[in-house]
This record gives sequence, structure tokens and C-alpha cells, in this order.
Amino acid sequence: MSNDFYTTSILPYSAIIIKICRVYSNSQQDFEDYFQEVCLQIWRSRNNFKGNSKKTTWIYRLSLNVCLTLLKKEDKYRVVHINSNNLPDRFIEDKQAFTDKDLSKLYESIKQLSEVDRAIITLYLEELSYKEIAQILGTNTNNIGVKIKRIKNRLKKILTKNKF
Repeated sequence: MSNDFYTTSILPYSAIIIKICRVYSNSQQDFEDYFQEVCLQIWRSRNNFKGNSKKTTWIYRLSLNVCLTLLKKEDKYRVVHINSNNLPDRFIEDKQAFTDKDLSKLYESIKQLSEVDRAIITLYLEELSYKEIAQILGTNTNNIGVKIKRIKNRLKKILTKNKF
């Protein structure tokens, strides 16, 4: 993976990738493995993007698919190990989100949801439209609003129950 590819195809979308990976990982090591695998799959699939959707939609979908696949594997496939000393400053700054207590509580609550519900609420929190969420998940736009309302109610119960 060249520096040019990283600078043009990973770095501009790193916030998306980080958020998706964080929702599906349970430790810093898992997060780093998920992030690496998403980056690798973006590089491998770089010629598959046909422009039928926005690039961000493609990145969201690819990131979600990679994370869901990794969740299902008992033994994670690890190819590349990124050393934090070699990461651009912007990525290091984004990793600081792990220290925010309220955000950590929200992520812990989201992790208690089903895999699909995690994806939906994460995309909703990214302020994507129902249409964009449906397109990323390959589902019907009409169902997204109902699902979001139900997910919000479940999150409220989780937060209240755990008294975060």
C-alpha cells in the first residue's frame, strides 16, 4: 500500500473507518486489527468502486462488511501490523476519542445491541439520511425510521439500567 493511496483513499475516510471499527471491537488490539483489515480490503477493492454511489457510502458498506466478517471468525486473519509510531498525526488525534468517558459509555451501550442495530445507530449518529443508511445496508428506506426509533428506546433502557 503506497503512501499516496493511504493519503487519498484511507486518511480522508479514517473517521468513518475508526467509528465502524470501534463499534465492533472489544479491545484496542481488536480495534487495530479491524482497522488494518478494513484498510487492506479498501486497497484490494479499490478498482471495484464503480461510482454508482458516493465514495463514503462504499467505504461505510465495505467497513461494515469487513467488521461483521471478522466478528464471525474465531481466529482473526492478521496480515499487516500498523505501529502507532508510523501513523499520521491525524489518525493519532482520532484515537484520542477512546479517552472520552461519555463517548466510551455510549459505545459500550451500542455494543450491547445486535450487529445490524449497531450498524444502523452508528450510521444514524453519523447524521446520514435514512436513504443513505438503507443504501449502505442494502435494505428498505421505510424500515430505517422504525428501526432507529426502536434502537433509541433500547439504548435508553440500557443506559438507564447500567446507570452510565
